[in-house]
Amino acid sequence: MIREHVKPAIVSFLLLTIITGILYPLSVTGIAQVLFREQANGSLIYKNGNPIGSLLIGQHFDDPKYLWGRISSTSPVRFNAASSSGSNLGPSNSVLIDTVKIRIKALKTADPDNTSPIPVDLVTSSASGLDPHISLAAAYYQIPRVARLRGLSQDTVKSIVRKHTYNRFLGLIGETVVNVLKVNLDLDSYKIEYNTNI
Repeated sequence: MIREHVKPAIVSFLLLTIITGILYPLSVTGIAQVLFREQANGSLIYKNGNPIGSLLIGQHFDDPKYLWGRISSTSPVRFNAASSSGSNLGPSNSVLIDTVKIRIKALKTADPDNTSPIPVDLVTSSASGLDPHISLAAAYYQIPRVARLRGLSQDTVKSIVRKHTYNRFLGLIGETVVNVLKVNLDLDSYKIEYNTNI
């Protein structure tokens, strides 16, 4: 009697283990590698054959010559993909208020002549703490500073920003965003070309 129940249970367990633990993961991995190879491998960005970042994970920039991204609340280091999280601080929390004030001060110090309103995504973190994008308004806010410090025209920097701007999906879903790392890499490349032509 027990054997009649145990044998089908063991067979079902082994069969489901093979299907869900081996065949399904292998097939999904195989399909991803064929159809979405770049995304499946982390959407890595390479420079001189070496990976230097990902389109999906932000990096910290505080040099005023670069476009700055969002604040990261991950720990123990910023933009730690193994510890994705937001700050979970409410608008009345003193820690959040102090963080915002510090970031506003840094932005004003880096560009004291800029009197435009500071976009909110430049002084707050995203829910993941890993966001590689900023809003178009946040990128445009920084163009005068970046252009001035690199000796480029604002139109040149704006064209680089537009090159790495992603519109809403199907024109409806999400927001128009700018990839910070791609812009900064292009800025460095343009600077090299600009200097070698002098």
